[in-house]
Amino acid sequence: MAVAQNNASSESRPISPFWTIARRDSLAGFLFIAPQLIGITIFVLIPLGLVFWYSLHEWNVLANTFTYTGVQNYRMLIEDTNLLEVLGATGIFSAGLVIFNLSLALLLAVLLNQKLAGITVFRTLFFSPVVVSLVAWTIVWGFLLQKNGGINGMLQLFGIEGPNWLREETTAMISVIVVQAFKNVGLNMILFLAALQGVPNELYEAARIDGAPRFKQFRRITLPLISPTILLTSIITIVGSLQVFAQIAVLTQGGPGLSTTVLVYYLYQQAFQFHFFGYGSTLSILLFVIVAVLTFAQWQMRRRIVFYES
Repeated sequence: MAVAQNNASSESRPISPFWTIARRDSLAGFLFIAPQLIGITIFVLIPLGLVFWYSLHEWNVLANTFTYTGVQNYRMLIEDTNLLEVLGATGIFSAGLVIFNLSLALLLAVLLNQKLAGITVFRTLFFSPVVVSLVAWTIVWGFLLQKNGGINGMLQLFGIEGPNWLREETTAMISVIVVQAFKNVGLNMILFLAALQGVPNELYEAARIDGAPRFKQFRRITLPLISPTILLTSIITIVGSLQVFAQIAVLTQGGPGLSTTVLVYYLYQQAFQFHFFGYGSTLSILLFVIVAVLTFAQWQMRRRIVFYES
């Protein structure tokens, strides 16, 4: 009798369908993110794993040999006498680019945020270098920065003898920083401009009523409210500065000496000019670690930089 009652109760209990609403929603979510996951796996995770694998080998393309060397390439990295100078040039380039780019972008955004006639033309003018071909932009600047180029020609009109911009250590680094900053300053300018337009005017009106000068308004109101954009642009600019290659290759080829040889260009030289692919892979691992550490450090500093972070 008890068995019959159990069977009857089990038959009367409704069977829940497999494709419930929650499962359908989960499947839809996975399908939406699947292309991104597949792309990251194929173009990021797998190449990153292969780079680490190559860093443990020495690959001689000419002799068609692929020899396991263990940590030999990492030992070469520690003993490389040129690495400190390369890292120093990389640090100078990144610091100079970040300071000059962000300062100029913020200044332009503040000026272009004014409600003046024809201001849209100037916004387009300052943003236009972003969409210009990088190589074409660099080649044109290369001609302008020659000893007998356009910049020294303009200086001669004022009786000034210009230097050989790309063949002296100090001016070569300054030149590549300025060229790169002018190329991408429009992107950060647009981001700052959008952030400035989101600041409520009521705050400025209240500050003016209290007698606060313009600089104090900028320091106490504008900078805190656009701090998320400052954090975003600083991360983008720092990561981009560590990946600059075309400007160095076209303008200075890393010279004079190693004064403009940044880490990416040094990696290119070791791997594709000297055919040390294993050591080049090791340098790329070092670059990845530097970018990851700097990005993580900036993200951790957001509590101090971004005013509403708790």
